[in-house]
Amino acid sequence: MTLATALLFSIVALAAIATPGPTVLLALSNGSRRGVRGALPGILGAVLSDFVLVGAVALGLGALLAASEFWFSMLKWVGAVYLAWLGIRMLRSKGGSFDAPRANAAEPSQGIPKEGRKVFLKSFLVAVTNPKGYLFCSALMPQFIDPSAAQGMQYAIISVLFASLDAAVMLVYAFVGARAMRLLTAAAARWIDRTCGAMLLALAGSLAFYRRSGT
Repeated sequence: MTLATALLFSIVALAAIATPGPTVLLALSNGSRRGVRGALPGILGAVLSDFVLVGAVALGLGALLAASEFWFSMLKWVGAVYLAWLGIRMLRSKGGSFDAPRANAAEPSQGIPKEGRKVFLKSFLVAVTNPKGYLFCSALMPQFIDPSAAQGMQYAIISVLFASLDAAVMLVYAFVGARAMRLLTAAAARWIDRTCGAMLLALAGSLAFYRRSGT
């Protein structure tokens, strides 16, 4: 992979990543409720999912989903239901964290690792259960792969670029959310959660009605 190819891929990937999607909305919401540090586990979960997606594309899973209506539908409905569940919980949020750890004063640190795991898993599961991500990566990434060169290293470079850009964009959204939390009233901050929840529900609906090309 040449430097020019890597740069072109980065530009195209950044344009796609910056468009608000489920993991970006979670980063914004986590930033508004937990601050940038509290949003980091979710960002790490999304970054890990990027490596899973690129690895799946390299192994041909994206092509399998494009060819198999059964497996595409299975993954699609799992992703849609999970997004809808998260969206409903956010809509019902009364401010602050809807799943904040309830550690008592005598054990102040017990809930922190558990909370971080929850935030991590939410972002990871949202990404890996979205078939549109696999189909998108399957359509985009092979265009930047030189078939005459070793493909493993090229996919490794692409995965690092994609994950790095994704992490940078989510950090920006988390910072915006954290900044808004400091500047806005509690009621306004609560509406950030509800707006993100409504958008997640809309994304769940669009995923439920999403069809593979040619179906």
